[in-house]
Amino acid sequence: MNLYYPFLAVLAVLIANCLGASEYHERLELQPLPGSSLLASFNFRSNSSVSSFENQHYRYLPRSLGQILQHTHTKELHIRFTTGRWDAESWGTRPWEGYKEGATGVELWAWIEASSEKEAFSNWLSLTQSLSGLFCASLNFVDGTRTTRPVVSFEPRGDHANIDQLHLLHGTLPGEVVCTENLTPFLKMLPCKGKAGISSLFDGHKLFDASWQSMSIDIRPTCLLDDGECSVEVEQSVDMVLDIDRSKRPRDNPIPRPIPSEQLVCDPSKPYNSQDTCYPLEGKSEIGWTLSEVFGRPIRGHCPLTDEGPGSMTVCLKVPKTRSVFITAGASETRGSDGISRCYTLPPSEDFDLNLPEEEIETNLSLQQEVVHAERTIIGHGQERGGMRVIFRNPSTIDTVDFIYFESLPWFMRPYLHTLQATVVGNDGVSRQIPVSEIIKGIYYRPAIDRERGTQLELVLSVPADSTVTLIYDVEKAILRYTEYPPDANRGFNVAPAVIRILAKENQSSVYLRTTGLLLSLPTPDFSMPYNVIILTSTVMALGFGSIFNLLVRRFIPADEPALRAYSLKARLISRLIVLRDRFKGKISKTE
Repeated sequence: MNLYYPFLAVLAVLIANCLGASEYHERLELQPLPGSSLLASFNFRSNSSVSSFENQHYRYLPRSLGQILQHTHTKELHIRFTTGRWDAESWGTRPWEGYKEGATGVELWAWIEASSEKEAFSNWLSLTQSLSGLFCASLNFVDGTRTTRPVVSFEPRGDHANIDQLHLLHGTLPGEVVCTENLTPFLKMLPCKGKAGISSLFDGHKLFDASWQSMSIDIRPTCLLDDGECSVEVEQSVDMVLDIDRSKRPRDNPIPRPIPSEQLVCDPSKPYNSQDTCYPLEGKSEIGWTLSEVFGRPIRGHCPLTDEGPGSMTVCLKVPKTRSVFITAGASETRGSDGISRCYTLPPSEDFDLNLPEEEIETNLSLQQEVVHAERTIIGHGQERGGMRVIFRNPSTIDTVDFIYFESLPWFMRPYLHTLQATVVGNDGVSRQIPVSEIIKGIYYRPAIDRERGTQLELVLSVPADSTVTLIYDVEKAILRYTEYPPDANRGFNVAPAVIRILAKENQSSVYLRTTGLLLSLPTPDFSMPYNVIILTSTVMALGFGSIFNLLVRRFIPADEPALRAYSLKARLISRLIVLRDRFKGKISKTE
């Protein structure tokens, strides 16, 4: 392996001299979180000129993905693979302002250039089916019933010339399970393909054992205002929250073992503390960890295709300034002006590792809290009707929060918009008399069509300071055909999470939040009755068909015919024997 890195570095230098400056960047940011958690954010960004992209000269953008974009006339694409739930109360704000986080399962949206909505939808179906095979996901199930056309929830991030001919389409698969089959195509799109650089830390066992993880791919055109040169930017990100204690568990002992009772540290101040009841005592020291322990391996050298070279700041760590950090020999450290950021260079051909020993906590990093907290549940009882309740809480005591709430409901969940109600209650529990028009400032509603498209609802909302807004509306549950129920019909049907876009203020970007997904229980027939009918019908058909078939094929003969046949044959044989005997006797007498 040590001989491989110098050869790869020399080859990269020769390629860079022949093709010009490299346009590839990668970065890893690490931040310990409360509760023995670690946030790891991987970011990979590359730029390719539009001319080379149109001339089929693929350098950093994979050919397999580039040809799909060209064939479907996709100008901007965003894909998200997400599992788990972000604990905002414990972990603070989401990384990347929530933009690179998707709904649970798979979420994608794209701007497609077309002359009509019908043509755009046709290209959208080709795009989802092609991406399904590329990323080993069930994106081919994103049909018309799972496709929406948001109006104000998303904005293009790229520089587009013909913005009027672009059509935005959005689709989700909340029931999709993200696994290693999706990680392997993701790694193949990277220049170093997990062999060197920060991508060498990717391990499916560690990544999908995280409490929360999200993989994102963003492709957009970018143009420089000075010379008008345009390029295609491909940005791949992986964000995960790892449990340090669970990640440090060895591979040969994957099953967590309970801590022996004599090793438990309990809080004796609790009134229920006893020999069989223990409340864990919060530790006064910060847990120690290393990269090789958490990810199972160190960083295997520097990716030679990055444009900064071996001296780039590739790994950054956010810890208090008094925290002790040890690094591999040959790497250098640079501290930020904020006092909590530390960035490190990667040696060109040696493994890189970080070591944070266990120390007592002197100062904790203050985590920034989210602007608004959202909670979404299904209410009501019975199998025919119900309701949806969404609660927004503004923790700020000064500022009002303005945001867009985007709801995508399946066609068999029919909302009644005239029942939409909004109530405002202060965080102190006191109700406030505020007109609904000051809370709901805009509505865009696109009703569903059975078995063709779902319901699309976008609300422009405003939550006053130090208040909680509750939205409630009634829904009706449709009865499906028995062939439309999945094998696990009693489990329920997945409802896609809602998207919240907090409107940007001056010199700020929009913040995105996703609510949790829901399980909708529909009226489910007794599937044993169709099976009983099928079994009974099959039995009757088998008996009837068997009887008729026997009548048509079987040959009927008299009961005594076999005996007569056997008798006549016996008589003939005896007669022949008598004739032979007489002849034989006659010959003997003549001889005498």
